Amino acid sequence: MRSKGSYLLKLLLVFTLIFPLLAACGVNQKFEEQYPLESVNGSGSSTSYVYRAAGVSVPDVAKALADKEKPQQESAEAKDRMFLVYSDRIIHLQQDTAKPEDTLIEVDSQEYVRNNYSSSFLQGYLLASFLSNLFDNGRYGHGTYRGYDDRGTYKPTGGSYHAPSAQEKKAVPPMTVTRTGSIFKRSKNADSSTKSGSGGVTSNPSKGKITKEPGSSKKSGSWLTPRKSSKPKTRVGFGRVSRRR
Repeated sequence: MRSKGSYLLKLLLVFTLIFPLLAACGVNQKFEEQYPLESVNGSGSSTSYVYRAAGVSVPDVAKALADKEKPQQESAEAKDRMFLVYSDRIIHLQQDTAKPEDTLIEVDSQEYVRNNYSSSFLQGYLLASFLSNLFDNGRYGHGTYRGYDDRGTYKPTGGSYHAPSAQEKKAVPPMTVTRTGSIFKRSKNADSSTKSGSGGVTSNPSKGKITKEPGSSKKSGSWLTPRKSSKPKTRVGFGRVSRRR
């Protein structure tokens, strides 16, 4: 009886540990499938990708994206338009005028924003310091584009939106990024030494010391190898004083 109770307790413990992991995987998978890619524009470093969040409001989408990856800046909550700023992209959330229950998620590279948006339009949503750096103190930011939902009135320059091809779907970057890092150790065979032109001194940064090359003409009294001090020599002897004739 006791062994049966112990077995049930272990089974309950395993279920308690595994179930949250399975649930989290299910939420993440649903999150990615919830936003299918709808349209693409641009090339190179100037790109814009549009996703659709069906049946989700602009504030709810903004919260979901911010919870998954915290933005550097986030505009004030609004039901029709919001912005999320990241180091390499700006996400423009728009309420679809044709389907007000849907949210259009436009992921623009900074180069795309710089070449298409108006700085005066973005002033109502983003900090002035960020806009000054983004538009290079007024050098850029003279476009009239105001987002994918307004593309019929405010058209982007240098291209037009189109349905993504199969190849573009494979190449499109994800909206959110799971960051990973690595630490690389310098190879022992790497030539990391730095030689001086006249002193014959070799610096090895990997070992943190300075050595003198064989055959160097550097004097021992240099600043690298100070001259050793020595005690003055004394001599004890006997002598006599004689008077000159």
